[in-house]
Amino acid sequence: MAMNILLFSSIALCLAFVALAFEPSPLQDFCVADPTSSARVNGQACKSPASVVANDFSFSGLHMPGNTSNPNGSRVTPVSVAQLPGLNTLGISMARVDYAPWGINPPHTHPRATEILTVIEGSLQVGFVTSNPDNTLITKTLYKGDVFVFPVGLIHFQRNVGTGNAVAIAALSSQNPGVITIANAVFGSNPDISSDILAKAFQVDKTVVDWLQTKF
Repeated sequence: MAMNILLFSSIALCLAFVALAFEPSPLQDFCVADPTSSARVNGQACKSPASVVANDFSFSGLHMPGNTSNPNGSRVTPVSVAQLPGLNTLGISMARVDYAPWGINPPHTHPRATEILTVIEGSLQVGFVTSNPDNTLITKTLYKGDVFVFPVGLIHFQRNVGTGNAVAIAALSSQNPGVITIANAVFGSNPDISSDILAKAFQVDKTVVDWLQTKF
């Protein structure tokens, strides 16, 4: 009986570790992504270690302000495995986010990553919404040097609430966190989601949905 209990406990513990592991731990010092490889793996295929150079682990550009002259008034400069091949298998990435005055990083999710955001300049209203059925909004205004975390998969946003430009640096717990912008996904899918479905889901007239779809 004691052996069975021990075995069950060990299995449960292993399953818990599997459930908590978003990305596998690396089995070598590094696995620099090889964009020329046709191999399909959970991540990217590795370059030969003999061909790895220092630039594979380096990215330049986060000192450059992003162009915020767009309807949202924000610009994300990502540093994921696509920009920094040395991140492959390491389970991390980052981004710089620039905001014009009153610019927003609109409601979105990262399906594969938790995000931790640090304000470098300016002030931001940030927030996320908990899952059903509560859908509680957790929100706060951040200032230079403040940090906020957005749990994996939850819808979140940022808004510049200052009169000058704002800058934040985000770190994410995936080499390829993904991003789903809610409005784009719902009203700008290709092909369109039926306006009848969206009208019923949002409890608005179909003409409102038709108009929104033209915007995305």
